[in-house]
Amino acid sequence: MIQRLQKKFALSEQGAVDLIKAITACTLQNIAFMFPVGLLYYLVSDLMNGGVPEERRLFYGVGCLFSILLIFIITYFQYNATYLATYVETGVRRITLAEKLRKIPLSFFGKKDLADLTSTIMADCTFLETAFSHFIPELFGSIISTVLIAISLFFFDWRMALAALWVAPVAFAIVLLSAKVQEGLNQKAMDAKMACADGIQEYLETVQDLKANNAEDTYLVILDQKIKAVEHRAIIGEFGMAVFVVSAQLILKLGMATVALVGSALLIKGTLDVLTFFMFLLVVSRLYDPLQGALQNLAAVITARTNIARMNEILDHPVQTGEKELGNQGYDVTFDRVGFAYNSGETVLKDVSFTARQGQVTALVGPSGGGKTTVSRLAARFWDCNKGTITVGGMDISKVEPETLLSLYSIVFQEVTLFNNTIMENIRLGRKDASDDEVLEAARLANCHEFIKKLPKGYHTDIGENGCALSGGQRQRISIARAFLKNAPIILLDEATASLDVENETLIQTALSRLIKNKTVLIIAHRMRTVAGADQIVVLAEGNVVEQGDPKTLLDKKGLFSHMVDLQRQGQNWTLEKAVSYQKI
Repeated sequence: MIQRLQKKFALSEQGAVDLIKAITACTLQNIAFMFPVGLLYYLVSDLMNGGVPEERRLFYGVGCLFSILLIFIITYFQYNATYLATYVETGVRRITLAEKLRKIPLSFFGKKDLADLTSTIMADCTFLETAFSHFIPELFGSIISTVLIAISLFFFDWRMALAALWVAPVAFAIVLLSAKVQEGLNQKAMDAKMACADGIQEYLETVQDLKANNAEDTYLVILDQKIKAVEHRAIIGEFGMAVFVVSAQLILKLGMATVALVGSALLIKGTLDVLTFFMFLLVVSRLYDPLQGALQNLAAVITARTNIARMNEILDHPVQTGEKELGNQGYDVTFDRVGFAYNSGETVLKDVSFTARQGQVTALVGPSGGGKTTVSRLAARFWDCNKGTITVGGMDISKVEPETLLSLYSIVFQEVTLFNNTIMENIRLGRKDASDDEVLEAARLANCHEFIKKLPKGYHTDIGENGCALSGGQRQRISIARAFLKNAPIILLDEATASLDVENETLIQTALSRLIKNKTVLIIAHRMRTVAGADQIVVLAEGNVVEQGDPKTLLDKKGLFSHMVDLQRQGQNWTLEKAVSYQKI
């Protein structure tokens, strides 16, 4: 039962246990509210029989105090079991989702954007908090307590019990039959929210480009339409829910009428006494109150399915697993007939085989879209290949736990990510236990030291969100300094020098030559002169290795690599005068 609740409502094990406690508390609370009704029934019975006997007055006094105390205790228990436990569970859910995202293959993130994942962790968990503090416990508590009370009513008079309870299954059936309609409306509302969130995030990220191209007004018109679409979908969703819930509540109200009509008919026939009739009127007036709330809660639980499904999509996604112990012999990275396709079905790599040897620089070059970056991601097991094997020192990386495997890699991405912290701490991310002197040495190797000394607080200067206070080249050099600090045996450089000028690029290459001693270096570059000193060049085109060898051999071969070198030489001879002349022609 615990596992079913975990799966159905995206709960932790403790959260499922707390949900059972909350349902129990709500059930007991609804039953406790019936105690005063019972006391009133016996009091009216005594009054109709000539008054309250002296010896029973104490009973009623104690009964009233007991009812108040019981309701207070159960309400206190119910508050703790629903609200307080739910707040704890919401925090656990957010942490669990974040931890799961850390272990999910990067292929998952190709289907999701930042706004969607942020909404799942924040907004969906907030909705979960409301559902488990209000909707679900009260719904099941109302159903269970109603069933128990209904059974007792049949012992008094089955005819009156049927008159009182026939409306309940009809009302619930109306709401349940609306499930598909409500889920469809909620999904459309969710899609509108995601489109709006994406639009807002995109605007904030691209506002500079929009202003530069005088496109801001046009974009804001589209964004305004997305915001109005959210409002429109919210209204439709609320109306769609109200149609079914209000209809069900109107049916529920008929129960009072049928109890009165059937009771009156039975009184006239003499088959029902006045006291029982009065008791049923009291009970149903109290019974229908939680049922009306239960109908609203049922509709809310149906709506929550969309949010729960979004969380379960993350929680149920398979994770990359493997051994926590490394078994490699050396650090040669070998691709053996590797093939890979993204979830979209687009084949990126078909049959890639090569070896990046320890102590050498292996450069991946080729036309855009040839699979160079994909190769580097597969080497670090950011994704798992669809066919073939990738090994490090003879160790199959698909059988190694990703975080353990990444201890072997220092990686510099084409897109640099820095944190809103000091330069010192941004570089120290490469190795958290590094001393300040080690950080400074890494910065020198990456040619960062000179520009850092000129900053107001040097290495203790805050660089803003994603290093907004630095230039592109400075940001990339800090990223390279991280790799130097980590000092891992395998280095992956994805366009690592793309934002550097010629002088800095030369200095970085000089630093790399010192760093790669007895290490494996896999570098991706478009500038042919960047890879001129590589020990091995692997040329990728259309997902295949079309050429590989040292630079001289490939130049003499007059193949694709040689053609790319010639094209870049022609580009270097390009001048503004030539471009103007060509435009005039």
